[in-house]
Amino acid sequence: MYTALNSIVYFIREAFKGFFRNRATALGSVITIFLSLLILGVFSVGAVVVGNVVDSVESKVSITAYVADDAKEKQIQKVESYIEGLDGVASVSFTTKDQALENFKKSMTSNPDIVEQLDGQNPLPASIDVELSEAQEVTAIADKIAQNEDFQKICDNPDDPAESLKYGQKTVDKLFALTNYVRYIGIALIGLLMFIALIFILNNIRLSILARRKEIAIMRLVGASNGFIRGPFSVEGMLHAFVGAVLAIGSLQTMRMLALPKLQSALPWLPINVDGSTYLLIYLLLLVAGLLLGLLGSAWAMGRYLKI
Repeated sequence: MYTALNSIVYFIREAFKGFFRNRATALGSVITIFLSLLILGVFSVGAVVVGNVVDSVESKVSITAYVADDAKEKQIQKVESYIEGLDGVASVSFTTKDQALENFKKSMTSNPDIVEQLDGQNPLPASIDVELSEAQEVTAIADKIAQNEDFQKICDNPDDPAESLKYGQKTVDKLFALTNYVRYIGIALIGLLMFIALIFILNNIRLSILARRKEIAIMRLVGASNGFIRGPFSVEGMLHAFVGAVLAIGSLQTMRMLALPKLQSALPWLPINVDGSTYLLIYLLLLVAGLLLGLLGSAWAMGRYLKI
């Protein structure tokens, strides 16, 4: 136990010596790791926020089926019964022309001139409103409604029943497409920065090996184990990564405390809040990713320059 503790203390002491001996390359290594992990953290938080936004949008995806003014009540009820029986439908309700006009007036309280231009007319159609339990099925459900013969008889556009349906799947599809593009760009950028960080770590460990080559030769002569010789260099690589990870976590926490509240105030209608446990998981991810990066970089350097 005493020998193991002495070895650990020796590894840490030598790692700090190597870190400060090659300050320029060590600084480059730390900054590159910091930027890599910071971007990884920002994209992780962004992924959670986008996931919340997508869930929110999906929860509001519904289908509005517009009905002709001369549609009979029995015909409407028959279509409603058909829709209620479809898988993925949560509820079905009916909005009359008068209700549609009242809803429009409420939504236009900030623009009363638009309401006045109606001049007492009601151009809005009645509609069957469909709430979904499975937002992903909106297109399939809309197609089934459009193909239903009873709906085709009462829809406000009998020449093209699909045009009598309004739903928000296109919005969700565009949102997913955008997030996929951003994700691919982020992965490429993080990969590039991490590769650059590995190069910096490799160079720094190489310089440490060259600076201690006589000491290493003596260690070999007296029978020091490979693990004992390699130990300080592994710890030094982890030290670079640890400092970079701490800086990235500190920056992310600062952004959380200062920038996120302002963003929430500016966009109160978006669910961009991220709970504390999620942040803790992201911080743990950054720390583990940084330490693995340091170990990988030091192992790569030792494999090339430390022939043991």
